[in-house]
Amino acid sequence: MGFQITGLPEADAVLDEYPLALVIGMQLDQQYGIEHAFRGGWKILTRFGTLDTGAIAAADPERFSELCRTPPAIHRFPAAKATAVQKLATLVEDSYAGDPARIWTEATTGDDLLKRLKQLPAFGPQTSKIFVALIGKQLGVRPEGWEAAAGDYALPGYRSVADVVDAESLTRVRDYKKQKKAAAKAAATPA
Repeated sequence: MGFQITGLPEADAVLDEYPLALVIGMQLDQQYGIEHAFRGGWKILTRFGTLDTGAIAAADPERFSELCRTPPAIHRFPAAKATAVQKLATLVEDSYAGDPARIWTEATTGDDLLKRLKQLPAFGPQTSKIFVALIGKQLGVRPEGWEAAAGDYALPGYRSVADVVDAESLTRVRDYKKQKKAAAKAAATPA
């Protein structure tokens, strides 16, 4: 059926066709709405004309930043994220011969996959775990130990983008995140 994350069929189709768009979406999924973050690859493709890692890596940084800042921008911090996307493209070009899918297709175990993801720009431990769950749940990429590598994100439920398969599940994930944030805030507030 394909991804149904962005709320826009044309943007979801880009996620289906271009592995780099999926990785960019995960990279942008910080301090930004899920559906908007995962539209980032589509925005870049429609404005830049390609999602070729070599072309993105070699692009003039100011020109690339400008197209990422053009409304609607790729993120609420578009200039910083444009730089991160170019760093990602450079790493994929240099380490994976321009094929981002090799990050997961060549991973031998869940731990290996997690390690590969943590090497990507703007992929911290949590982002990396969520991406392991996303490709495990929605693409069937399940190297041995993927569930342990993804942690709680591998469990059934509505914890992250890994669980977004339609508008209803997006709402449930959003509600879960609000509850977690409220609980964290309440725990941090002195009694």
